[in-house]
Amino acid sequence: MTSLVVLDFDATGIKQPARSAVAAAVKLGGEVHVLLSGTGIGESAAAAAKIAGVSKVLVADDASLTHELAETTAALVVSLAPAYSHIFQAATAAGKNMIPRAAALLDVQVISDISDVIDADTFIRPIYAGNALATVKSSDSKKLITVRASSFDPVAAEGGSATIENVTVPTAGTSSKYLSSELSKSERPELTAAKIIVSGGRGMQNGENFTKLIDPVADKLGAAVGASRAAVDAGYVPNDYQVGQTGKIVAPQLYIAIGISGAIQHLAGMKDSKVIVAINKDEDAPIFQVADYGLVGDLFTILPELEKAL
Repeated sequence: MTSLVVLDFDATGIKQPARSAVAAAVKLGGEVHVLLSGTGIGESAAAAAKIAGVSKVLVADDASLTHELAETTAALVVSLAPAYSHIFQAATAAGKNMIPRAAALLDVQVISDISDVIDADTFIRPIYAGNALATVKSSDSKKLITVRASSFDPVAAEGGSATIENVTVPTAGTSSKYLSSELSKSERPELTAAKIIVSGGRGMQNGENFTKLIDPVADKLGAAVGASRAAVDAGYVPNDYQVGQTGKIVAPQLYIAIGISGAIQHLAGMKDSKVIVAINKDEDAPIFQVADYGLVGDLFTILPELEKAL
């Protein structure tokens, strides 16, 4: 039994959720191979070869993969699928986009957002916004799986000595075309890998208050900045700040929720955090039901005081 893990990476290196997906594959047992696709990815391949638990790194370096469109990556995965019983990718935006396409091409069912591995056919996944856990068993010959990164401790980035092998990229026509990217830039930690997250909600009232009140606190704590869906939908911050069921699933050491009421959609994305601190003027806000520490008060008074205290 051999598993393939499609790695998420960028110029800064292999992303932590990708190493969590490797952890899920390692728990399954058998050999674990990883796939990197793109152009000019030699340094990333060398880094992937050092990941603990990986025995082989497959490198697909081709101009057609420059922008990592889901359609071209899915065609690549399908071409490699005969050699593997299980194909994993972290449940990131990339994984949620690509894995279902590959599964459709292979005519198998996706097993999405797993939080544990029981055996080769059986997995645990959260349902009902994380309020229940389902044990699912698949009889498909190949299992295509997305992994909830916050449920698996990432394997070590160092310690492995995998071989590196180049693979042929299939010629696949696609109706999709890359146009442009609009990416937010930040010196702060990536949200899914951050040990501390400071998140704001609708109570922040506007994007300027995020910059004026939350950013200074996050900077002093070395924290990432997140947001509720309400804040994102209102245009206060970019989409990639969103924490929740339809955003990013996080489990930092410390999660500070500011002006967030605690809708079930948001709680599904952060309730596995080790310590949760809530600041809200409504003492009956649902966020206080999951918070380890709660402070009832006006965030516009509390945040400047907190920043000075730090």
